[in-house]
Amino acid sequence: MKVLVINCGSSSLKYQLIDSDSEEVLAKGLCERIGIDGRLTHKPTGKEKVEISADMPTHTAAVSLVLKELTDEKNGVISSLDEIGAVGHRMVHGGEKFACSTVLTDEVIREFEKCCELAPLHNPANLIGYNACKELMPNVPMVGVFDTAFHQTMPKKAYLYGLPYEYYEKYGIRRYGFHGTSHSFVSKRVAQILGKKPEDLKVIVCHLGNGASVCAVDGGKSVDTSMGFTPLEGLIMGTRCGDIDPAIVEFIANKENLSIGEVLNVLNKKSGIFGISGVSSDFRDLDTASGEGNERAKVAVEAFSYHVAKYVGAYAAAMNGVDVVAFTAGAGENDAVVREQVCSYLGYLGIKLDKEKNNCRGVERIISTDDSERIAMIVPTNEELAIARETVALL
Repeated sequence: MKVLVINCGSSSLKYQLIDSDSEEVLAKGLCERIGIDGRLTHKPTGKEKVEISADMPTHTAAVSLVLKELTDEKNGVISSLDEIGAVGHRMVHGGEKFACSTVLTDEVIREFEKCCELAPLHNPANLIGYNACKELMPNVPMVGVFDTAFHQTMPKKAYLYGLPYEYYEKYGIRRYGFHGTSHSFVSKRVAQILGKKPEDLKVIVCHLGNGASVCAVDGGKSVDTSMGFTPLEGLIMGTRCGDIDPAIVEFIANKENLSIGEVLNVLNKKSGIFGISGVSSDFRDLDTASGEGNERAKVAVEAFSYHVAKYVGAYAAAMNGVDVVAFTAGAGENDAVVREQVCSYLGYLGIKLDKEKNNCRGVERIISTDDSERIAMIVPTNEELAIARETVALL
């Protein structure tokens, strides 16, 4: 079966067409600046990358252009849309309703719409992508794969906040966690690499990108994770502050004469390693600036690594042990400095880093020494493949 995987943002649309039998990516691409002027970057496997500027007033127009390129005589990889057997959609926030991937029906979409207030920046975009595909491919089955679903195995002691219980009952205020598709994929892949069953391992997955989170996976199930009610909680991230004293919100609002919404905008978009460094939210830029003697850039990376290490320690305690610490996503897969700094705190767990093995980018590799009591490794994530697998399994 050929599965089209759609990951929709407010003004963007990422996609991959995957042959589920061979798990080969047939084509992938990105539509940007939807509703502004529109730009498509399309890469068919084995062919040259194509960049197209085109009018994309809506996501429906963007999906239409993607389907046109997939079937194009020169740039396409399929002869007709009939070859697409299913569409898998990344859905960000499924609340407590969706504890697993789900075939998308009108009833499911109505329930998903109720979660929009929990993720106002993400869920509406996911709905737009679904509706666009449904309009253009009304007879093709579609599946929703929820970022929050993997974390629905967390126990109450892990997901409840120290707030009046009625807020949880009335408004669903609790820890939900995100990056679930990535955490699930990586923890399963760790077991495959080591020749073990997921049920027999305690794995801490460090998804370290512009958005970053750590997850404790005990026996194949998420038992705790660093992101919370929203993706703002947890680690210091690219532009997000992560854990702070909540009283800081009122303090900044009063000092800067800002509304709560304006303060949250600062915490989401102007904070994190960008806010600390004043340089960039990109670790590559910070590594360069740090090497040139920029002290704030150096401290920003150190603070990020320190917070990752603290969460690893917390989750080793939560699971009463750990077998593997796995690094994934942009910085986790590609930044040797971050991995080295994090591992420098993990000697008490019996993890010793092999600096030579760690000197790499984007490869699947064990980076701890042969005599380490516990394993540290790099496992590149593949959320699109995970979504395709979930889609095929359901259908």
